[in-house]
Amino acid sequence: MQNRGLVKFFAILFALVSIYQLTFTFVADTWEKKAKAYAKGDPMKEVKYLDSIGKQKVFLNYFTYNDVKGKKINKGLDLEGGINVTLQISVKDILKGLANKTTNPAFNKALDQATKNQKGNQDYIDAFFEAFAEVANGTPLASPDIFANRLLQGEDGVNINMSDKEVEKVIRKKVDESVDSAFEVLRKRIDKFGVTQPNIQKLGESGRILVELPGAKDVDRIKRLLSSTAQLEFWETFKIEEVGNFLLSANDLLKKTEKTVAVKETPTTTKNDSLAKLLTDSKDTTAAAAEAGPLVGKMVAQGGGPVLGIYAKKDTAAINGYLKRADVKALMGPALRYAKFVWGKPVNQINDKTKEEEETFELYALRGNRTNTAPMSGGVITDARDSFDQLGKPCVNMSMNGAGAKTWEEMTEKAYTEKGFIAIVLDDVVYSAPGVSSGKISGGNSVISGNFDVTETKDLANVLRAGKLPAAADIISSEVVGPSLGKEAIDNGINSSLVGLLLVSLWMIVFYGRAGWYANIALAVNLLFIFGVMASAGFVLTLPGIAGIVLTMGTAVDANIIIYERAKEELRHGKSIEEAIKASYGWKGAMRSIVDANVTHILTGIVLLLFGSGPIYGFALTLLIGIVTSLFTSIFISRILIDWSIAKGHSLQFSTNLTKNWFTNFNVDFLKYKKGFYIFSLVVCIVSVASLATNGLNYGVDFVGGRTFQVRFDKEVSTEEVKEELSKVFGSAVEAKVFGSKNQLKITTKYKVNENGTAADKEVNDKLFEGLKKHFPADMTYDKFVKTADNKQLGILQASKVGPTVAEDIKTNAYWAVLGAMFIVFLYLKVSFRKWQYSLGAIAAVAHDVIFVLGLYSLLWKVMPFGMEIDQHFIAAILTVIGYSMNDTVIVFDRVREYLGGKTKGSFNHIVDQSINSTMSRTLNTSLTMIMVLLIMFIFGGESIRGFIFAMLIGIVVGTYSSLFIATPVLCDTISDAEHKRIEEEHNKAD
Repeated sequence: MQNRGLVKFFAILFALVSIYQLTFTFVADTWEKKAKAYAKGDPMKEVKYLDSIGKQKVFLNYFTYNDVKGKKINKGLDLEGGINVTLQISVKDILKGLANKTTNPAFNKALDQATKNQKGNQDYIDAFFEAFAEVANGTPLASPDIFANRLLQGEDGVNINMSDKEVEKVIRKKVDESVDSAFEVLRKRIDKFGVTQPNIQKLGESGRILVELPGAKDVDRIKRLLSSTAQLEFWETFKIEEVGNFLLSANDLLKKTEKTVAVKETPTTTKNDSLAKLLTDSKDTTAAAAEAGPLVGKMVAQGGGPVLGIYAKKDTAAINGYLKRADVKALMGPALRYAKFVWGKPVNQINDKTKEEEETFELYALRGNRTNTAPMSGGVITDARDSFDQLGKPCVNMSMNGAGAKTWEEMTEKAYTEKGFIAIVLDDVVYSAPGVSSGKISGGNSVISGNFDVTETKDLANVLRAGKLPAAADIISSEVVGPSLGKEAIDNGINSSLVGLLLVSLWMIVFYGRAGWYANIALAVNLLFIFGVMASAGFVLTLPGIAGIVLTMGTAVDANIIIYERAKEELRHGKSIEEAIKASYGWKGAMRSIVDANVTHILTGIVLLLFGSGPIYGFALTLLIGIVTSLFTSIFISRILIDWSIAKGHSLQFSTNLTKNWFTNFNVDFLKYKKGFYIFSLVVCIVSVASLATNGLNYGVDFVGGRTFQVRFDKEVSTEEVKEELSKVFGSAVEAKVFGSKNQLKITTKYKVNENGTAADKEVNDKLFEGLKKHFPADMTYDKFVKTADNKQLGILQASKVGPTVAEDIKTNAYWAVLGAMFIVFLYLKVSFRKWQYSLGAIAAVAHDVIFVLGLYSLLWKVMPFGMEIDQHFIAAILTVIGYSMNDTVIVFDRVREYLGGKTKGSFNHIVDQSINSTMSRTLNTSLTMIMVLLIMFIFGGESIRGFIFAMLIGIVVGTYSSLFIATPVLCDTISDAEHKRIEEEHNKAD
């Protein structure tokens, strides 16, 4: 081997760099174990401990713990626990803002139509422009009341002389800038949140942003942090005495049309009685519920100052509906014409009637105006800090710029003079509405106080400092993984992988003797390189990623098997050990087959990178890294070890006395039985297609949308009972099935899957808890149920939500991924073998494999004791099967090409048969090692990857069959008789 010294130098250098990079992971893990031991199960103590050593030097007397933590291998959500959220920045809101909230009917009709007509993964902005072209009726986009407004004037803006196409370009650019702005705002918020190695990335040009926060525990808090637009406004408020008569009049009107379930009994009153007196005189009975009226009867407690009344959460939607009614609004009069009714922050308080704590909201009326714009917005805020007020309660101190300070001074002076109140409103929620008791406030400082805890003020200050989002950010998909599930997943995944690899290593020693040891050393170096690259580049390790690493180990073993089997052939042909090794490592030996086979893997890996996201992306990344490193170690490291062994005079036969004649002397006429194989495969395909048409597939939430929860109980529960109970709670069919151990269920519902935001998520969690509460111990609370950090054994271990739009995108990408992989490999084989028949044979085998696996999943998903969902993981498995099947097929085809150019005698069909027989040892060896690893992972790897591994396991078996009995017959049958004859004549001349 030429340049052996250079290869050694780079190998040693690469190994040292990898060891150095992995040392950071070892050191960080050591300190984190100390933190766990110190905390004794208290997550807050653990966080405080790690915070306290953040700037302490812990490695080489130079690197701090924070430095080390930043350089360790990052674990994905399925290993670490945490949250994965996909946010959709509302392009509709951005367009409204760019049009300066116009009332133009054509513009607003186009917005509504775009919302209805948006197809699959079509961008909203494309749908809007299509809709506007249909409804514009001659109205240009550059109208002064649409996009040629004062906000978009300027050098790179819109002017009235522009065509619609020119305006489109400007608007697309402005929308992209807004999404970039949203990305930066979210990044700033996350950076201040304190999560280790967060990941945030834009997903193409769709306006979607992916956020991954490994190790995050408080899910509700994170969702609030991400979805809050931080639209801060300062409004003057009405006082209760200014609105009281309207509320009484509205209450009397509603008595005539609404049924009231009241908590207060009220004596007969007149319109002139004050609202406060009406409430004070009421008694706790339900006999006079209808007498009370809806607005008064639903009050939990009376208001005061700027608070009009306090209502239970369950009644807020009804109150909103009452206040929006045209006949009720007609009672408001000129003084209240622009009044804007909003709610305050939720507050838990005891209901006088039920004596139970419930969530309540205060109702406010803001002094609106014709343009519905606040006197002062949050844009004036220059800084925000969490602090404590004079009573020692958590609050947020804000500083303003000069313009804000002047407006604030005017507003506070007016409030002081008129004994009024100023509401501080964030995202249409009143956080506080203080009065001003000591004159105007100068200097531009203000305080947000209220019913806060320390965490809330920290997050609020963080959000205000980062700035507001340019549009609403809806959570359209999310996945929550509890840390207990993460620990189980990593233990099961890694342990099963190690056992599988140890068995493969043992097999290589048993089968190849001393050469097997060298292959195993190269395998160990390969693992070191893979993890070294991941640590250096900051890649994330996921459970599918571990599966990808195991698969690349199989690829590395396969390369060594190809070389060793070729060396054995050369030795059987009478060559010396030096000549056999030289021939095996040459391009005409094993190298061409290895390169061709691995290129097919690389191509499928690239397709996965292009179309995959989340776990699939991690799988593809580790797969590609592993292929490159395995090629290097299999070709160079094992060669260096073999050359060293020969130089030392060691006996090297690439076999042992036990295995010397295993898998040799095959002489089967495979093509003779091709009709039988065709009939068998045709029957399988027909049954598969029939099952797909009738029985269908078990599409996961990834593909159809929905909410999925993995819930652990303290004992076995009945799935039928849970289904029935939850279907009543949610008002629609709920799916429940055992997942892993018998005390764990996977529960799926489509309840409110179209609704985004933390309120909808909280409602679903509430209903789920209420429906399952009786199956848990008496001390199970809602907080324990949803926060697995506080309760590592019971409750929600994992939760995910995928909206219908995202599901449609994932499904479309999956189809394109499979078709794209097949097409790219078809082209590669056409170029490499220069005959389309080789490509067709390989594609026929792959199509057969995909149909077979899909058919098997369709036939068995209702009866198998583990999940067989068609989701992103399944698509990754299918693409892996495609790569493996191609790999097998290419090995045989390469041997056909070699024999056609060599001295093997006989017809084309005979040469093909000889090629299959001569590569049978490699085929069986590789298949057995792969099946061995996958079988161990399937049995011991845990429920979360069982369906994924099963697809690969079946695919490897079917892929081996199709490579031998489908691809080669198709190759022979598609070459014409004339071509057969020509090939044979050329071959005979060569002989």
